[in-house]
Amino acid sequence: MLFSSTIFLFAFLPLVLITYYIVPRKLRCLVLFVFSLVFYAWGEPVYIGLMIASTIVAYITGIFADKNRKEVQSKAVPLISLLAAIVWNIGLLLFFKYTDFFIGAANGIFGTDIKLLGLALPIGISFYSFQTLSYVIDVYRGEVASQKNFLYLATYVALFPQLIAGPIVRYKDIADQLSNRRETIDNFSDGVRRFCIGLGKKVILANNIGALFDTISGSAQSEMSVAASWLGIIAYTFQIYFDFSGYSDMAIGLGKMFGFDFLENFNYPYISDSITEFWRRWHMSLSSWFRDYVYIPLGGNRKGKLRQCINIMIVWFLTGFWHGANWNFMLWGVYFGVILLCEKLFMLKLIDKAPRFVRHIYALLLIVIGWGIFAYEDTSALVQNFRNMFGLNGLPLINHQTVFWLAQNAVLIVVLCIASTPVFKKAMGQLQLNAPKFYSCVCVPVACAAVLAVSVAYLAGNSFNPFLYFRF
Repeated sequence: MLFSSTIFLFAFLPLVLITYYIVPRKLRCLVLFVFSLVFYAWGEPVYIGLMIASTIVAYITGIFADKNRKEVQSKAVPLISLLAAIVWNIGLLLFFKYTDFFIGAANGIFGTDIKLLGLALPIGISFYSFQTLSYVIDVYRGEVASQKNFLYLATYVALFPQLIAGPIVRYKDIADQLSNRRETIDNFSDGVRRFCIGLGKKVILANNIGALFDTISGSAQSEMSVAASWLGIIAYTFQIYFDFSGYSDMAIGLGKMFGFDFLENFNYPYISDSITEFWRRWHMSLSSWFRDYVYIPLGGNRKGKLRQCINIMIVWFLTGFWHGANWNFMLWGVYFGVILLCEKLFMLKLIDKAPRFVRHIYALLLIVIGWGIFAYEDTSALVQNFRNMFGLNGLPLINHQTVFWLAQNAVLIVVLCIASTPVFKKAMGQLQLNAPKFYSCVCVPVACAAVLAVSVAYLAGNSFNPFLYFRF
């Protein structure tokens, strides 16, 4: 079930909200847990058991990994519990997400004909595996106490607002909220506003520009031009940002409706002046996860330049690998790892001396090329598109078809460019400061109603409603 679907907007969400607020407070976590299971089961009920099993493993290993438990006499018990949690979660990811990839690679290298398993990828497994793993690690480190109430931990793992696409919520960030949250009208209204913003990003902006990318990427070579190839990847660059950040906005908004405060996941990444800055602004929950649970434990920058370089490349190879069992994702991770490494060693000093518009163009160019790698899982399509982009296939610089696509989407592209910056947010902030009653009583309700109405109209009249990060 997608947040941007009529069944969610007009059936599931109203039902869970009504039930949540009419039951006694002590039953609200149970309501969230049950409805989260229904939400997850809507797509693939067969894997509910897997998620519950991961929760049970996290619950048991978390208790035994708690260093502060007086009954644990052996120092080996917490370590064994931690290792068990790591083996379980990483093992699940490797089995369900990467088995066919490894079999295919082995067949290609050794000429074997091992049959692929064809396993369906459990929705959200990459997210809830990282969440349960971080919980046990934090307990082992003594940063948070183990959760003795199984329902609270199960609610944390299954919580439907962030279950299938993040942000990756760490247990220590919402541990108190599981038992002591307080829902308020102000928080609820702020959640509705945030949800509507995310819905508009996804349905009105991402879906429409995504249709352009699909059209261009599916066009015959005879219709293509160099400019069209760049236009297609620029369209994908907008699509993946508004798709994923829109979903994160909806998740954060839903969290607020139920009394939770999730951390931000995006901070206008396309205004960055370097790739280093870009990754401080893009999918921040994933970047911080790899920093805290991989980069720093490997030694970070504390063991010399060579070790730091190795650690950076390990982290970025794993970042690419986390996104999917395909060579393009690994290449994408290595691509950004190399750029970040170069910036860390010498490029940032050179970049900082350049005018800001030059730095911004530099960052955007590398970002767009990176999404060009990410967009195509088929290696031949990936190579052909890059050959098209750099004029190596004999295509014209521009043609009539490209002009048509540009003209047809010109207004949308301008809106996307503006929406990628904090211009609108600052304008609303000024309006709120100068006319608070008009902002809260007129502007916000009218804007939310308009966005909701337009989004529903798009959903009703258009079957094109993909979610790019659903597969991760």
